[in-house]
Amino acid sequence: MLKWVQSGISAAVGTAEPEYGPDAFHPITETVAGSNPFGELTLEDLQWRNLSFTNVETQVFYLTLASGHVCFVQIILSNLAGIHTTSQFTCRIYHPDKPEESVWTSTHLNDFKFSKNKASFAADNINIDINDDLSAYHIVSTVNDQSIVDITITREAPGFKIGKDGITKYGTDLDKPWGTMRHVFWPRAKVAGKITVKGIELAADGLAMFVMALQGMKPQHAAARWNFANFQGPNSSAVMMEFTTPPSYGSVVVNIGAVVRGDKLLAATINNKAIHTKTKSDAENDWPAPLEIEFDWAGKTADDAADVEAKIVAPLPNLIERVDVMAEIPKFVKNIVAGVAGTKPYIYQYSNPASIKIKLGDEEWEESGHLYNEATFIS
Repeated sequence: MLKWVQSGISAAVGTAEPEYGPDAFHPITETVAGSNPFGELTLEDLQWRNLSFTNVETQVFYLTLASGHVCFVQIILSNLAGIHTTSQFTCRIYHPDKPEESVWTSTHLNDFKFSKNKASFAADNINIDINDDLSAYHIVSTVNDQSIVDITITREAPGFKIGKDGITKYGTDLDKPWGTMRHVFWPRAKVAGKITVKGIELAADGLAMFVMALQGMKPQHAAARWNFANFQGPNSSAVMMEFTTPPSYGSVVVNIGAVVRGDKLLAATINNKAIHTKTKSDAENDWPAPLEIEFDWAGKTADDAADVEAKIVAPLPNLIERVDVMAEIPKFVKNIVAGVAGTKPYIYQYSNPASIKIKLGDEEWEESGHLYNEATFIS
């Protein structure tokens, strides 16, 4: 009982956590050990939770455009200690050779609300609407004149979660966890529409990936490090999300992902690795920023009939941005990650060409495409 109370206090106000060890951490991957981890998405999985206690909830749409632009649009809901929830719209538009068509915006949203089924979102000058069969999102935003968005994201391959609900739990009582982590994905989709960047209208045609995430506790208590990969090629896609818990939960690594070909989800995977094969210490913060990375996926097809493996080994010469999270995020969200010694979150965002090698049973192929990846260091 004492540990539960201690964690409740630390999760709410940001004090350092006791050393619970791995026994107080229950990754969703443990619930599917020895079986195929795929879970089909339902309406409930795509609903906003809008929790009344400390949490950060997001929807992110990553875009790989035919024009060479790499983008993401994101909605963030943040609640501190159940006092107040704020919403934010962030948008990254990037082209390696066209700085005039590249921008980063972060805009506070007013009067946010949800649809009756809690799967669509709206605020002043922005709507993110999902259609009735849960296959497409229409996103219209004029909240910032530097990044005006009118796009439709249409799912190509099945969405997925890991296990029954995709929820990792923190705490000594599984029925009353003091923290949670959740991710659901559309690993391959198409995007069509337009984005206006600083007055320049762009055709937003290409491929997309969607993830909805929930951190039901202070972010620095949930994870110390993250790795994220989004590979999109003409016929194949692969996505990976990896996090490492803080020492208070035993520095456990959790990795979930998927490999897609066309409209087929070849495998949802949990036996994956993200390896920084070459790094360089950042003089400003001492974090070992990756210069080269390896992503490995391993799993089975949904019917367990064949093994699925995939690998990307890629140098990372093109760093889009090194984001000092404490400098970039809104003041209210900043309060969520403040107050803990050793917390200095930085996100390294990369955009580079890459090739993926995929093996499905006895069949092997290689495909060139684009890799967007992030390496995040928190504590």
